[in-house]
Amino acid sequence: MTALAVAPGVTHWPGYLDPAEQAALVDELREVARQAPFFTPRMPKTGKPFSVRMTNCGSLGWVSDEGGYRYQPSHPETRQPWPAMPLRLLRAWEELAGYPQPPQACLINFYEPTAKMGLHQDRDEEEFAAPVLSLSLGDTAVFRIGGTVRGGKTISLKLASGDALVFGGEARLAYHGIDRILAGSSSLLPQSGRINLTLRRVTKPPV
Repeated sequence: MTALAVAPGVTHWPGYLDPAEQAALVDELREVARQAPFFTPRMPKTGKPFSVRMTNCGSLGWVSDEGGYRYQPSHPETRQPWPAMPLRLLRAWEELAGYPQPPQACLINFYEPTAKMGLHQDRDEEEFAAPVLSLSLGDTAVFRIGGTVRGGKTISLKLASGDALVFGGEARLAYHGIDRILAGSSSLLPQSGRINLTLRRVTKPPV
């Protein structure tokens, strides 16, 4: 497994998950989505829907609606607790994150072939000492990451199915997003598209 340094604090592991692991994880995510169905988050001020659909697993899940961005322990529509995180995701965190406490949330974003995500910061967490770990499944995405100030220089890279990406340290609050999905670049998902799994530690560890 080769780690590629993309920028200070940003590391890319191409092919971290092999094809069998990818297929097994997709099966587990189908069960997660059965218990916690995908929903469409909305922008807090305008109510405009995101172009991605999402769900979560773990003790906390990230949601966005007219009430704002936040983490909560239950699904916003079913009001049921989020399903447990698959063990393979916890192992990925142990292997790649370099942080002693387990993740509390895994955001599961599904990108249709035309979906994208504008540049943004992940700053709704309390614990910025923990990195963000991203795993890609399905079609390749063109990912863009910059610095901690909007409008600065950015770097683009392609994230293929099975790739892992970690950003932390000085890059923990870097602006990042998805420019486009390369439709048809993977046969993993029957309906095409991309699943992105983002593992995060939300609260500070106990003292």
